[in-house]
This record gives sequence, C-alpha cells and structure tokens, in this order.
Amino acid sequence: MTVSLRKDGAAADSVEDTEPAESTEPTGQLPAWLPASWPARAGAFAVDVFFGAGVVISCALVAQSASISGLGWLRWTAIAVAGAVFLAMAVNRLLLPSITGWTLGRLLAGITVVSRDGAPIGPWRLLIRDLAHLLDTAALFLGWLWPLWDSRGRTFADLLTRTEVHRTDGDRPNRRRLAGGVLAVLAALGVAATALSYFLVYRPELAVQQAREQLAVQGPKTVQEMLSYSLASTDADFARARGLVTDAYRPTLVADQDRARKLGLSDTEYWVVNSSVLTNSRDRAEMLMFMQGQRGEAPKLRLITATVQVKFERAADGQWKVADFSVLAKPGGPK
Repeated sequence: MTVSLRKDGAAADSVEDTEPAESTEPTGQLPAWLPASWPARAGAFAVDVFFGAGVVISCALVAQSASISGLGWLRWTAIAVAGAVFLAMAVNRLLLPSITGWTLGRLLAGITVVSRDGAPIGPWRLLIRDLAHLLDTAALFLGWLWPLWDSRGRTFADLLTRTEVHRTDGDRPNRRRLAGGVLAVLAALGVAATALSYFLVYRPELAVQQAREQLAVQGPKTVQEMLSYSLASTDADFARARGLVTDAYRPTLVADQDRARKLGLSDTEYWVVNSSVLTNSRDRAEMLMFMQGQRGEAPKLRLITATVQVKFERAADGQWKVADFSVLAKPGGPK
C-alpha cells in the first residue's frame, strides 16, 4: 500500500495490484538444456558400443579358429551371432534415438542426443555423428576430451553435426531393467563365445600341439628300441619290440622277426639322426625318420642307413605305439 497527497492536501490511499512472485522451489526436474557430464557420456558409450563390440570380436575370433579347425557348424553359428549383435547395435545407436529418444546406454546414464534447438534427430544424422567420432579419435582422442572444457559439452562430432548431449529428467525403472537385461544377455553371449572357443577350439588344438611335442621325443626312441637287438638277448629284445607296436601291427612285426631268425641274427643297433612329425592329431600321427645303424661285429661290421615313414597311435595308457612301418630308402651302406 502506498499513500499519495492530493492538491488540497488530503491524503489518499491507493493500492497497487502486484503479480504474485513465481515460485522458486525446485520441481525435481533438470532443465533440458543442461549438458551431460563427461562420465555419463563415457559410460553410455561403453554400454552402447564396447559390450556389443566385445561380443562381435569374440565371435569373429571363434569363427576364425573354427574355420581352421574344420568346425563348420561352430563357424557359421559364431558368424550368425556376430551379425545379429552388430545389427542390434546399429538399431540401438541409430533407430532407437529417433523413435524413443534414447539408447540403452544413454537410458542408464540419463542423457539424450538432440539438435541445438532441443529437437530429436534422425537416424542418418546419428550415423554421420557416429562416423564423425573418427575425427575425435584421429586427433589423439582430443575430440573425446573436448566436452570437459566446452561450455555446451560437445565433442568434435557434435560441433560438425550441430548436436548436443543433454541430461534428461525423471527415472525410468522399467526401461532401466530392460537395459540391464540386455547387458546381461550380451555378457552371457560373450561368456558363451569364450567358453566355446576354449572347449571346442583351444583345448583340442592344445592337445594336438602337446601330442606333437610328446611324439617328437617319444617316437624316435620307440623306433630305435623296436629295431635294435642284441644276439645275447634276442628273445627279450624281440618281446620288448612287440610291446612297442599296436595289436594290429604286431603280426607283421612277428613275421619280420621270424624272417630275421631264418636269415641269421647278429647284433643290430639303430639310432635316429633326424626326424619330423608330418601330420598328427591327438591320437594318431605320422613321422619321417632318417636312421643310421650298424650290424654285426668287427671285422664284419656293417654300417647302414635308412629312411622310414612310421605311423603311430596313442594307446590307452598315453604311450605312442607303432601302427605301421614303411621303408622309403632301403638300408644300405658299405659292407
């Protein structure tokens, strides 16, 4: 209320109507123009890109390993899963924001990508923005750090496409649970791809490699013991040799031993000079060996050489046994 004086000196009261002051109490909502924080943007990007990319890369590695190992069904399964996850990532990054205004990562972080006037943007502009992130990376990652000091929190990609990332108000518990479920599925797919790669590719290949290393040491010794014998202990040496071969090859070895008895026995010793594993699996293998040896005693000592190809099979006790023996270059040398 104010008091005014008329010309006659009388006082007159007048009441000035005033507008009620606007309430300054918080409403619980963040203004749409408030820029998103850098940690929120980084977390959203990790959820939208890194988790899915991890699954795609894991499946690609599984497909490559399965192709080398000859597991066609595993290769195509890994390719199909990788393609499905990549398509889901594209839908999440490009289509969902134009339809719903959020991606899974941005939903969890409470942020959204909009144009400078706050309007939603379409999938093509989002695609150009994602491609423009290559500039953020090419500049020694400076573009990704630019929001830390930019007043509107923009990266180089945002500056080029005239977009901004704003905080959003409110809580969406149902959608957040959906986002958490999708992340759980991605984590399960990543674990499944890793487990399949380990049990179906890595472990079998490791077993084959270990078998190759074992055979490279055990194979030559087995052949040396099978072919070498002393005249004084022929029966024991022949019996030992029969224990070094498979059941299927044993009759052939026995026939060779009987033939040697008929031709006349003499001290015989072989040793492997060089050898190579040609092919092998976990339980079967084939080796090429260059051997030298001697037969008889001085002055009738005979030096001999031979090149042989030997097939091996792993027995139940883990020992490699000779399954076949072929002479490629017949024993020869000075008599």
